[in-house]
Amino acid sequence: MSPSTIVEDSTTTDTIEQLKNENNAKTNEYEHLTNVKIVQQKPIDQRLQPSLQNHYSPHISDFDNYKILHKQSIEDPTTFYSEKAHQFLNWFKDFDQVFLPDPKTNLPSFENNAWFLNGTINACYNCVDRHALKNPNKVALIYEADEPGQSVNITYKELLEKVCQVAQVLKYSMNVQKGDTVAVYMPMIPQAIITLLAIVRIGAIHSVVFAGFSSNSLRDRINDGNSKVVITTDESLRGGKIIETKRIVDDALKETPQVTNVLVYKRTNNTNVAYSSKDLDWDTEVKKYKTYFPCEPVDSEHPLFLLYTSGSTGTPKGVQHSTAGYLLNALLTMRYTFDTHQEDVFFTAGDIGWITGHTYVVYGPLSYGCTSVIFEGTPAYPNFSRYWDIIDQHKVTQFYVAPTALRLLKRAGDEFIEPYKLDSLRSLGSVGEPIAAEVWEWYSEKIGRNDIPIVDTYWQTESGSHLVTPLAGGVTPMKPGSASFPFFGIDAVILDPTTGEEITTPHAEGVLAIKRAWPSFARTIWKNHDRYLDTYLNPYPGYYFTGDGAARDKDGYIWILGRVDDVVNVSGHRLSTAEIEAALIEDSIVAECAVVGFNDDLTGQAVAAFVVLKNKTSWNSASEEELQDIKKHLILTVRKDIGPFAAPKLIVLVDDLPKTRSGKIMRRILRKILAGESDQLGDVTTLSNPGVVRHLIDSVKL
Repeated sequence: MSPSTIVEDSTTTDTIEQLKNENNAKTNEYEHLTNVKIVQQKPIDQRLQPSLQNHYSPHISDFDNYKILHKQSIEDPTTFYSEKAHQFLNWFKDFDQVFLPDPKTNLPSFENNAWFLNGTINACYNCVDRHALKNPNKVALIYEADEPGQSVNITYKELLEKVCQVAQVLKYSMNVQKGDTVAVYMPMIPQAIITLLAIVRIGAIHSVVFAGFSSNSLRDRINDGNSKVVITTDESLRGGKIIETKRIVDDALKETPQVTNVLVYKRTNNTNVAYSSKDLDWDTEVKKYKTYFPCEPVDSEHPLFLLYTSGSTGTPKGVQHSTAGYLLNALLTMRYTFDTHQEDVFFTAGDIGWITGHTYVVYGPLSYGCTSVIFEGTPAYPNFSRYWDIIDQHKVTQFYVAPTALRLLKRAGDEFIEPYKLDSLRSLGSVGEPIAAEVWEWYSEKIGRNDIPIVDTYWQTESGSHLVTPLAGGVTPMKPGSASFPFFGIDAVILDPTTGEEITTPHAEGVLAIKRAWPSFARTIWKNHDRYLDTYLNPYPGYYFTGDGAARDKDGYIWILGRVDDVVNVSGHRLSTAEIEAALIEDSIVAECAVVGFNDDLTGQAVAAFVVLKNKTSWNSASEEELQDIKKHLILTVRKDIGPFAAPKLIVLVDDLPKTRSGKIMRRILRKILAGESDQLGDVTTLSNPGVVRHLIDSVKL
C-alpha cells in the first residue's frame, strides 16, 4: 500500500464527525483479521546469485533484532540516525545536530521537523558520483522499452557523464539556478531519470508531473510551482500507442507566462511535431558540454523536489521533500524492507510521476548503488507475460508492483507465467493499496513459488518512504493482507476518532496516526504551510494524521482499512473527488454533482459520479442512446481536464442529491448505496430531501 492523501480544511471536521457517528457501529468489524495465519519466511540460500553466494547475510538477523533496532530508533533517534547518516551518505560538510528536538520530550518534533542541521550534501553525488568512482562499469540502469527486445544498459560511469551534460544544459543553456523549480513531463525512459539527477545536481528542485495528466492539470502544477523551464519528449510510447506529449505541453504553456524554455528529447523523431522558439533540442544541447560538471553542495534541508498530490478541496498540493532526510530513508527502506544488496537488480513497476517512482526507481536503488530497471510499457503489452519476461531476462532480484497489476495478471491466467523460471527473485513487494489475501496467495504461489517473502508496504507521498512494512531477509513473519509492523523511526498508533486518544487494547480499530516526526516526512506544502498544518497536523494535535483507517490485531499486526476522507485510490493513485467534481461542474450541461469511490475488482476502487443536469425535465424524455451520449461526454470532460486515469467508471444521472438542511451533500449515503448497503443508511429523515434516497437506489440499480 502507499500514496494515499489526507483530509484537510473544512472536510477534516466533517470527516471526523462522520467517524464519531459510525464508530460504535464498527466495533469489532475487522476482528476476523486476527484469524489470519502467520506465514513464516523461508531461507533463500538457493536463490542467491553467484556474486552474493560467498558473502551473503541478511541485514537484520531475525524479528527480535528488528524489535531491538526499532526500539532504539524510537527511544534514541539521535544515535540511530547519526550512525545511519554517517554510514550510508556522503557529506560535503558534516551536520552539527541530528534533529531539532521537542523541548518537552527531546524527541523529533512535527512543529520543527528538520534533520541533519547545517550539513551540506548533494543527492546526485550520493546516487551517481560515489558509485561511478568506485565501480564505474557497474550497471546503474536497465531500460526496457515499450517494444520488447529494445533494452539498454547504462553504467554508473555513463550515467554520470550524461547527467553532467544535462546539468550544464540546465545551467548555461536554460539559465536554471539553485533553488529554481523545473517541471518534468516525461515517460519512463532513461532521459527522465537523467533529468531528475541533473536538476538536483545543480541545486534546483524538480517537479515531476505524471505524463498521463491533461494539459490543464500540467498547467496548474507548472504555475503553482512557478517552474521557469519544462523538460519533455516529442511523443511517448506506452502499450503500443503513441501519446502526443509535446502537444499537451504546448497547450499547457498557453497560460504559463513564466516559462522561458522547453527542453525536448525526441523519443519518436516524428517530423510532424511542432516546435517554437522556446524549444531546445536535447541532443543538440548536450553535445555542447563536457562530460563532467561538479555538484552544487546544498543544505540538508534544501528542497529536493515537489510532488503534487490530490487534496480533498480539489486544489492539488505541492508536497515538498528535503534532501538529506528523504535520501536517507529512501536508502534505508531499500536496504531493510527488501533485503537489498548492492549486487541486486531492483525492478519497480511504477512511474516517476508518482512517489513510488521517485523513491524506488530513482533515489532508493541509486543511492544504495544497485541496479534499477526502468520499464516504459505496460504489463499487458504485447502480452501478459511482459513482467515475467523482464524478470527472467535481467535476473531481477526484487520486484515491486501494485495490486491492480497483480489482479490483472491473475485474471489473465497462469499460462502466461508457466514458461518462466523467476528463480532469480528473492523478495516480492506490493505498493499502492491493500493487497487482498487471495491475491497475496496467488502472488506468493505463482510468482514466488511459495519460497520468498512478500513485503506489503504501506506509505504515502507525504511520508516519502515506507511507514508500515514487513522486512524481507527472514525477518518479519507475514500475514497475507497485513502491512505488519512500523519501519524504523515510525511510532505508529491507532487513535479513537472521537476522542483522539490512543487505543492501547490488544485489538484496536480507529484512525492511523504517527506520533513523532521522521527524516523523510514532507516539510511543507509549497508556499502554503497553513494548508500543510490544517491537512496533516491539526486534525489530531501532536500526531500526523494519515487519513487512513486501520486495525491492529491481537498479534500487533497493522491492517489498513482504507481512506476516511474524500480521496479515491484508483490503481494505487490518489484522486481528489473534489477535483473531479470541479471538472464536471464546469460543463455547461451540469447543474451539480457528487463524486465518490466504489470497490472495483481490478483497480481496487473506481470513480462514480452522481450528476444532476441543468434543464433536467427536458432530459426525462431522452432516449437511452441520448443518455449514453451524455455520459460519454461527461467522461471525456474529466479525461480532458485531469487525465484518462481520473475518468469516472460510472455516471449516474439523477434528479437530486442527498443533502442536509444546510446544503451539505451526504456522500456517505452515495457510497453505501454503491456498496449494496442501502439497508444500512441509518436515519435519513434529517435530510432536506429524504425522498431522494429511494430515487438514488433505483437509479444505481438501473
